Amino acid sequence: MKSKFLSAAVCITAMMAAMMVAGPLLTDADARKAPGEENAKVDVCYGCHDPVRQLHSGGEHSKVNCVNCHSGLSKHVAAPGPDTRPATDTSWEACGKCHKEQYESFMQVAYHRPARDEKSQLTNRSPNPFWDKLMAGHGFTKEHNLTRSHVNMLVDHLVVDRAYGGRFQPKRGWEYVLEKGRAWDILEDRYPDSPEHKPFIPQSAPAANPVCLQCKSQDHILKWSFMGEPAPAAQWSRTSKVVELVKDLQHGLNCFTCHDPHAAKPRIVRDGLIEALTRADGDTLWHRDPKRTGIKVIEMGTRGFTRKIALLDSYDTRLQCGQCHVEYNCNPGYDPKNPDTSKYGITMTDKRTNHFPYKDVFEIYDHYVNKVGFLDFKNALTGGLLWKAQHPEAETFYNSKHAKVGARCDSCHTPKVKDKKSGKTYTSHFAVTPRVMLKETCLKCHPKWTEEQARYEIDSIKAFIRGKLRKAEFHLAALIDKIGEGKKAGLDPEVIKQAQDQHLRAHILWEWWTAENSDGFHNPEMARESLTRSVDDAQKGIKIINDALAAKAAAAGK
Repeated sequence: MKSKFLSAAVCITAMMAAMMVAGPLLTDADARKAPGEENAKVDVCYGCHDPVRQLHSGGEHSKVNCVNCHSGLSKHVAAPGPDTRPATDTSWEACGKCHKEQYESFMQVAYHRPARDEKSQLTNRSPNPFWDKLMAGHGFTKEHNLTRSHVNMLVDHLVVDRAYGGRFQPKRGWEYVLEKGRAWDILEDRYPDSPEHKPFIPQSAPAANPVCLQCKSQDHILKWSFMGEPAPAAQWSRTSKVVELVKDLQHGLNCFTCHDPHAAKPRIVRDGLIEALTRADGDTLWHRDPKRTGIKVIEMGTRGFTRKIALLDSYDTRLQCGQCHVEYNCNPGYDPKNPDTSKYGITMTDKRTNHFPYKDVFEIYDHYVNKVGFLDFKNALTGGLLWKAQHPEAETFYNSKHAKVGARCDSCHTPKVKDKKSGKTYTSHFAVTPRVMLKETCLKCHPKWTEEQARYEIDSIKAFIRGKLRKAEFHLAALIDKIGEGKKAGLDPEVIKQAQDQHLRAHILWEWWTAENSDGFHNPEMARESLTRSVDDAQKGIKIINDALAAKAAAAGK
């Protein structure tokens, strides 16, 4: 209690000192005054918020007043403390007031594919029953969809059958797929009186948790401590009740996830990525890159808990997009050294439930099994531990041919475009496949191609990799059956364990590409090697069981 009073006293003293220079207190009506007066009002806030002062005073937003994004400032200045804390506008419109073209492009919807298009469909990814068999026991067997526009990402997460057990549904039925905006204007909780996180409708799963939400929205950025560590002053943490947390969110992918609102510079805020880039072992793709973009980690926590951001020396979409389009762990799981627990041995209290490897597919087995000690789920058919990938686009692309010639995520997904009315060139924020804007993307570097040829090139690569996916799935399914046969025959548990380990290795080399959202296009050479090695490892597992069965039969015949 004493420290709380001291903190308030320091804050008030700093404000009074600032007021002697700045003049009257800041009020909500002070927005957009003459530059000199506006800056004087900002100085009142600077008195207590030194990290903000350092970012804001020298940046392109230095002329933007605090009241543009914060409301209720006058009460807070008069009586500083948590009870009078100003509200922060986390909406897209807050930035869209000044960045009109970027905002309007961000709000576009990708109509080239339907909403809720499952990856397990034959035309896209893993044809059932392969997918359900290979992932048996995991929530992603309930619904695993292809990506849609960023503006829809929070809503799409809330309605997916694997996340909240079907409790969140559209207010206006299927018309919701044409709606965009605040999540709780579109959706409703059909079970508002239930505190349980469970399946409410058949064939659904309650797989969501507070960490998996970190990529769906950062509306709660000021209420979440670094790595989601529980802290008395932080409203939300890794161990919060996810149904309560999600009702505090409204917007998918906030602008400030990639753009610092005070300094107007590129940044990352995703705690798992910042932790990975600052790990002592220094063994990520970024650490090993001699041309890596520099970062500056800044402690922003003035609310009684640690909170960090990292400013980038320059725009680098491999890091900015790599906050979400990346493999990361965001759920409870099992320690492979102690796999016999009937329930998760690693719970959300463990930091391993918020972890970024930031490595490529060939490093994942060693990273999770030998270094971190974490696997996601048990296959319901073999009993063996397996890993579930997220969406490792950033790491897949990192050392690809396109990356080596200087292309980055924005080259193909958010290119520079010209406004037809004003003639102004700006960065499109309609993050979408280049197939729908070939002139602005592929043809910029391949000017001799026609749009038809570019599309043919893309589709040919994808078709080739999908073929390799199908072959890997066949052999993985055969291995699952063979392990079941070995168990039924009463083979030595050590033999079964060896086959399960081969299954894990083969599974990782396959599953990476079901989660990666380009059908291998981001790095077709890596995809081919990984998937063919998956087949090899699956065949080794089958041989282990077959050899043991033959030996058992021979021994029985003597």
